[in-house]
Amino acid sequence: MSRREPIRLGKNTVIRSVGFLLYIYLFIGFMVVPCFNTLASVFSTVKSDGTRDPWAVIRFFFAGNMGRYVLNSLKLAVGLVITVNIVGVSIVLLTEYFDIKGAKILRLGYMTTMIYSGVALVTGYLFLYAGDGIITTQLLKIFPDMNKDWFSGFRAVWFTMTFACTSNHALFLRNAIRGIDYNTVEAARNMGASPFKVLLKVVFPTLMPTMFSLTVMTFITGLCAMSAPTLLGYDSINPEIVRLAGSSVADESFPQARAALLSVILAMFTIVLLTVLSSYEAKGHYLSVSKTKAKLQKQKITSPVANVLAHIYAYVLFIIYMTPVVMIVLFSFQTYKAIRMRTLDLSQWTMLNYFGSRDYEYLTSRGTYKLRKGSISGLFSNEATMGGIKLSFVLSAIAAALACIIVVVACNYIFKNRKKLSGKVLEYSLLFPWLLPTILICYSYRTFFNSESIFYVGGKNLYYADNVRLLIIMAYTVTKLPFSLRMIKASFYAIDEELEDAARNLGSSPVWTFLKVKLPIILPSVLAVFALNFNALFTEYDMSATFASSYGTTYAMIIQSMCAEEGMYGYNVNASGRRCASTVFIMVVSGIILYLVYGVGARDLGERLDARDRRRKRMERLTGLFTRKKTEVKV
Repeated sequence: MSRREPIRLGKNTVIRSVGFLLYIYLFIGFMVVPCFNTLASVFSTVKSDGTRDPWAVIRFFFAGNMGRYVLNSLKLAVGLVITVNIVGVSIVLLTEYFDIKGAKILRLGYMTTMIYSGVALVTGYLFLYAGDGIITTQLLKIFPDMNKDWFSGFRAVWFTMTFACTSNHALFLRNAIRGIDYNTVEAARNMGASPFKVLLKVVFPTLMPTMFSLTVMTFITGLCAMSAPTLLGYDSINPEIVRLAGSSVADESFPQARAALLSVILAMFTIVLLTVLSSYEAKGHYLSVSKTKAKLQKQKITSPVANVLAHIYAYVLFIIYMTPVVMIVLFSFQTYKAIRMRTLDLSQWTMLNYFGSRDYEYLTSRGTYKLRKGSISGLFSNEATMGGIKLSFVLSAIAAALACIIVVVACNYIFKNRKKLSGKVLEYSLLFPWLLPTILICYSYRTFFNSESIFYVGGKNLYYADNVRLLIIMAYTVTKLPFSLRMIKASFYAIDEELEDAARNLGSSPVWTFLKVKLPIILPSVLAVFALNFNALFTEYDMSATFASSYGTTYAMIIQSMCAEEGMYGYNVNASGRRCASTVFIMVVSGIILYLVYGVGARDLGERLDARDRRRKRMERLTGLFTRKKTEVKV
């Protein structure tokens, strides 16, 4: 009778056990349980008499006006699918496929939505088209009877988001068009097909997989819209969820359960759409190309009339994209009086919206003058604004770094166990947040962790006081895990397995092999993902609004509230000017990050070596010039 071998607790076994327990703690505790708690709250409604009625919210949904918010969101999502695809495809074709004069300048204008979005972008359009906006003010002089509040509600949200949501087209569809084999286009042209027939019969079919993905993501974006409906006054799902989350039973009937139901409805739409997208992608798409792939050459529009119309259309779009950017930059250097009157006076420039402060004297209702010291303050001189910048910077940096660290460790495990069930389970767990709308995750955190009875967080109320910042970091990190996984996982395919085998044969431990062999290879991609995550989170508004608290007021929330309090009792007089300066600041930060990611970061090794040689030669010339001048002075 053989004796059973004793189980040895080696280092690897301990590491695996700790990792497994940590995975269970994080995934079950911070993803599954809070979301299921939200689902359960829908059916645990307590009526005024103290009895539990699981169907009360469902009956309220069909009898009340909650369905209107769902229909409004669907209406916006369907509308955006049409207009965003039209505009998005147009800007890519005009800059990448057709031979349009000034295409490089047009491309820069079309891609401005990548450096400012969310609240900053919406406030830019409000600055132009609101009741006291620049363009609306000029139109009222021409058409005195027009409605000055025309830019509000559905039309305003639809218009704004149409041009705000073309960033994905500018990135992904542009790459798809650049990947088209020009030999197929040239073959169709040689057979007598017109440029537009080639576009319809040859080019568009190759773009359909990308177009389908962009359509689904645009639909989800419209369905989950937050900042534009909030600022432009449109009743959609997300703003209503945030409003109900801050309400109480004394104000209206079971607001928390209603918010939970709307969150679940939003999640159902998202899950269905992502399932359809995944099944479509799983079918596979194969293109017939020649053995030697040729780079796409821009097509000339042979019809003079069509050519002129295409150029007019291209530059009209350019004006629509660029006008908010230019006006915001110009008015950020104007005095508060010029901004309030929406009159551009190029003879008076000021840096007060950025730096410094000034006292403000105003006439009270009693006919006396009152002085408010420092009421006119710049972006970097205002305590509240600087507090929001510092808080958003710290929270966004921590969350972006955490998401990258978690995904890097997870990807290393997934690739080691790619044929095992554990690897697949871990991958799908990190993709789990993509199945749920952001607002559902944040609302679940707010309600579930707003209690001292949660044992696995030490019995602390994470929504209380300073703890809410930890809750925001958790929400930021969780919502960025799927995107980080998709991007960083792709970089692991570039690792040659022979390098790892060689390091192992030389006696290197798995941890040391990862740090010295794998990490340097994937580090550029990891840094790029960190930069993109930080860029998105720094100006994030949707999640911040859900966790609204005096201890968690982020930069985007401060920008949103600037104009609401402008000039009240002589305080915060130049809020509009500081808002313009804030938008310019966001554009500069985002532009630098995007340049580092898609400019410097996108260069291959040869381009980097050439750039280093040019810098070295430039320094040698400068050093030689300095040495020569120094010698001449001595002589």
